[in-house]
Amino acid sequence: MKKTITRLLAAMLTSTMLLGVMAGCKKKDEIKTFEMFIAMPGTELSEGNKAQDKLAELYGAKIKETWLTGQTAEEAIGVMVAAGEYPDMIEASDGYQMMVDAGALIPIDKYWDKYPNIKNYLSEAEWNMCRKEDGHIYAIPQFGIVNERDTSTLVNGEAWWIQTRVLKWAGYPEVVTIDDYFKLIGDYAAANPTHVDGTSVIPFTILCEDWRYYCLENPPFFLAGYPNDGSVIVEPDTATVVDYNTIPIAKQYFQKLNEEYKNGIVDPESFTQSYDEYISKISTGRILGFVDQFWNFGFTAMDAIKAANLEGCTYVPLGIVANDGIVEQYNNEPALDVSGGFSITTSCKDIDGAMKLVNDLLSEEAQTIRFWGLKDVDYKVDADGLFYRTPEMRTMSVDANYKADNLCPYAYLPQYEGMSLDGINAWRPANQSSEFFEDLAPEVKECFEAYGAKTYVEMLNPTKPSKPWFPMWSYSNDLTTETEGGLVWVTMGEVKHEYLPKVVIADDFEAAWDEYMQVYSERCDIDVFLADMQAEVDRRISVAEGN
Repeated sequence: MKKTITRLLAAMLTSTMLLGVMAGCKKKDEIKTFEMFIAMPGTELSEGNKAQDKLAELYGAKIKETWLTGQTAEEAIGVMVAAGEYPDMIEASDGYQMMVDAGALIPIDKYWDKYPNIKNYLSEAEWNMCRKEDGHIYAIPQFGIVNERDTSTLVNGEAWWIQTRVLKWAGYPEVVTIDDYFKLIGDYAAANPTHVDGTSVIPFTILCEDWRYYCLENPPFFLAGYPNDGSVIVEPDTATVVDYNTIPIAKQYFQKLNEEYKNGIVDPESFTQSYDEYISKISTGRILGFVDQFWNFGFTAMDAIKAANLEGCTYVPLGIVANDGIVEQYNNEPALDVSGGFSITTSCKDIDGAMKLVNDLLSEEAQTIRFWGLKDVDYKVDADGLFYRTPEMRTMSVDANYKADNLCPYAYLPQYEGMSLDGINAWRPANQSSEFFEDLAPEVKECFEAYGAKTYVEMLNPTKPSKPWFPMWSYSNDLTTETEGGLVWVTMGEVKHEYLPKVVIADDFEAAWDEYMQVYSERCDIDVFLADMQAEVDRRISVAEGN
């Protein structure tokens, strides 16, 4: 009898364990997975990523992100459109309008009444800026949405970047003009030709691949003292658009690059290197300087430099201008980009599930996990509710393998910048003033002190209030060849892609520049493009004035 009871108990225990296992499997199976394609290079998360699993546990869904490889955004999106097959979610980048024209995206505004975090993410006026001609919204902007106030410590926009070791070697000099900048890095390279790994230092490199050739062609309007409107200069007093490609400072800038190329200062691989090669090269610490936007290299190459403890190789921004007397305007507060964003496609079989997940990921709890990580693993909380990290946590946060295994920012989903929704902390560690300072390398602290700065932002001039039209790139990014202005815009890009590298490496700069200007004027009906841009400037001013 005793054995029978024992067997019965054992059987009951086994059944209970099996039920438990089955229940656990069922719970795991209930986690929905949405596929998302992001039309730019990136790094996939590891299977079992801890922050991603925590978000999935809380909200019942996760996103499998895939990234652009071996194609341009237009090529990748073009293949999808031709096949009529799409992932559940997408950040189409330069292929956004193609997706809209193909009817491949759902109208977000038809579904958002049940999802207040999405509907209230922007103001009605801001949402209206996102509407297409049919009155619907097909993409949710992810960047430039500031909660309470801007907490930027990093310069996320464009600058002339330079290593701290170069500035320290020269005694932290004043570096104002393009001539100052190139003389400094040239003198340093002559005196210090070898990097710590035994390779030669590279004084200056340029990224020219695909749409990222802004690193080569954008500087003229910055050098002339204008902010980043991207596609044109807008004169602030008259709100008149100007083509920055043909101003005298544009020629001055490219002539300087030509001179420095001949002097061996400009990397000869600049015009053939891929984005991945560019990032890898910067990550070694060999590059003394370059022009770029921080987001394009800072979270990859800068983290790699920090993880490798390459002393003196951290980059700081400089607001370089063409000539003395010009006041730089490199730094801008986060700007709302309505030219695209996060979208859900018509191939998604569970639109409400996708909307719910996006809605959940805008909550305070989710935003904290996305940008700070897991409590007591990636950050701690003091008695006043302020987040902080230990030195070990800071070290791990820049390790590429650790990030892939443990951190899940879902970087191209909607997000708040500025203050966290808790009203106490900044939205991410880099923007938390106390955490930011503790995380600085000693060389950067010394550099900031020498220039009277406490953050990267303070290395540049304070931002000016944005004009009603700013930024104009949020309009030109949306142009297609379906309009006359859009056709000219595309042609301008093609001409510049072809001729600007030739201008930089030419034996006879004047002849190369004249040829470029002639082709530019013949192939690009610039008056049509400027008229289109002027009409948009005027429209934005009218909207801002309530007309």
